[in-house]
Amino acid sequence: MTPMIETERVRLRGHNLNDFDCSAAMWADENVTRFIGGKPSSREDSWRRFQTYVGHWALMGHGFWLIEEKASGRFLGEGGFGTFKREIEPPFEAPEQGWVLAPHAHGKGYAHEAMRAAIAWGEQHFKRSDFVCLIAPENAASLKLAEKLGYREFGRAPYRGEPSVQLRRT
Repeated sequence: MTPMIETERVRLRGHNLNDFDCSAAMWADENVTRFIGGKPSSREDSWRRFQTYVGHWALMGHGFWLIEEKASGRFLGEGGFGTFKREIEPPFEAPEQGWVLAPHAHGKGYAHEAMRAAIAWGEQHFKRSDFVCLIAPENAASLKLAEKLGYREFGRAPYRGEPSVQLRRT
């Protein structure tokens, strides 16, 4: 159901039950969540998110992959495309790309490699390239990655009471 993508160093694949502990540990890390919701996730919240990853693929035909190091199989993070039906103005009318990496994977180019491969898949799957993403204005690393991936700011709007930068890839 979830397609697998391989690059030189990473593999994007569907989640399975054995992946939950790594995902929950990543989402419980305050360095990971400080710009995504602002606080670490409980195991319960991580479980709900984890189920959403699998369900998104089943319902929408796209979703977030688990990202692992190809050589070792080590968990690196998660990323892909979502249809989140966010209550934000203006509303998103294109697939939304997102990514999150575990602290041990930061600064090594894994996110760029994985999300570049996801974009190539997305262009084929969606038959378009004008994806969007939502990033906290303080998240310099994600904003830099978004720019490398071809995203440009088109607006700023509050989301769940916090400022956010809206970006579009054309």
